[in-house]
Amino acid sequence: MLVKIYPQNPNQKEIDRVVDVLREGGLVIYPTDTVYAMGCDALNVRAVEKICQMKGINPQKSNLSIICYDLSNLSEYAKVNNAAFKLMRRYLPGPYTFILPTSSELPKIYKKRKEVGIRVPDNSIIREIVKELGNPILTTSLRNEDEYIEYTTDPELIYERYEHQVDLVIDGGYGGTEPSTVVDCTTDEFQIIRQGKGEIVF
Repeated sequence: MLVKIYPQNPNQKEIDRVVDVLREGGLVIYPTDTVYAMGCDALNVRAVEKICQMKGINPQKSNLSIICYDLSNLSEYAKVNNAAFKLMRRYLPGPYTFILPTSSELPKIYKKRKEVGIRVPDNSIIREIVKELGNPILTTSLRNEDEYIEYTTDPELIYERYEHQVDLVIDGGYGGTEPSTVVDCTTDEFQIIRQGKGEIVF
């Protein structure tokens, strides 16, 4: 299913349709403020496992990232100290992933690594979906270093490629090609571990 949603004014009926798919354990492809990404209800372990399998991600060796609506319920999913919270408040919503220690609320699949990436994209479509769902969304970008980039920016080409692998693709306009900037906040010395779209100053 390909669903058109306008970022300026997301249609509530279409948002609800996406949320229904996520509640049933479905996989969705959606726009962010960086690249198009694939995700599911972050608290639905079977759906998380399905995405990890599809993308060849080993959750015991790779950090998983989740999208939150804002920072208000962040402490449910990650342990965040004052310095990290101040930094995140300054830069979010925006094209950043902040790596933090996991909290006890996240399912066991996240806890092997003891760390989780937190995203609050500056994109009204995915944030409205997270807000309506009431849970964070596990997120993994479609962009691969070795693949032709056009299909990962054009929602119709994305749909052609993934229609048999995911339950729904959102057409939110053309996506970008530059991923988020990843900041490790698990120690007192914050560190940029991937420079992407977002500029950051500590």
